[in-house]
Amino acid sequence: MAENGGNPAVPAAVTWGLLAAWAVHDAEELATMAGWLRSARPGLEERFPGVPWERLEMSQAHVTVAIGLMGGIVAGAAARGAATGGRSPLFQTVLIGFGAHGAVHLAQSALARGYTPGVVTAPVVVIPYAVWAWRRLRAAGVPTGGTGRVGAAGLAALPLALGAVHGLAHLLTRTRRPEAGAHGPVEGGPVEGGPVEGGPAEGGPAEGGPFRRRPVRWRPLRWRLL
Repeated sequence: MAENGGNPAVPAAVTWGLLAAWAVHDAEELATMAGWLRSARPGLEERFPGVPWERLEMSQAHVTVAIGLMGGIVAGAAARGAATGGRSPLFQTVLIGFGAHGAVHLAQSALARGYTPGVVTAPVVVIPYAVWAWRRLRAAGVPTGGTGRVGAAGLAALPLALGAVHGLAHLLTRTRRPEAGAHGPVEGGPVEGGPVEGGPAEGGPAEGGPFRRRPVRWRPLRWRLL
């Protein structure tokens, strides 16, 4: 199947396959990242004490938003690749960055000496797809602008894209602290519900005010016919 306006030798599996491979890979990260960071943090702090792990911990909401934002970038790149038969510089850059991302997962697991989120699908989905798709582009005669330049651009774009989506996810999911005095008395002020200094006792109206307390007069109960 050929893309509209694209190269018939470049099937849709090459271009839209980027989005499909990303979805499979990030489904693993979505299911494991937040919980893994919480459970693995004590061991990571002991092995790498210089890393501010408390700042790297993410809530499930943060992970969900960040993955959704990255999905928008990948979907846009795949669409451009489909529309141009794989010639789009954006598609090629994201493709190289995606493959490099899989290699980063393997390096992370080697350092952590165990599982890290995304490492299962990295060697079986991410890296094989990226290598296959790039070979199909070259075999179809699609100009790549120099593998070295595109590769450098992909490697440079990867940390920028990750930093951007995680920074925006932090802004969108952070919990705001209540302002001082919004939910409690100001330090040094009167206790909530207590009498104002110099005022009447609790429950007592101001002397001489319109709601002045009157003495209670007890009268015998009378039945009235309504």
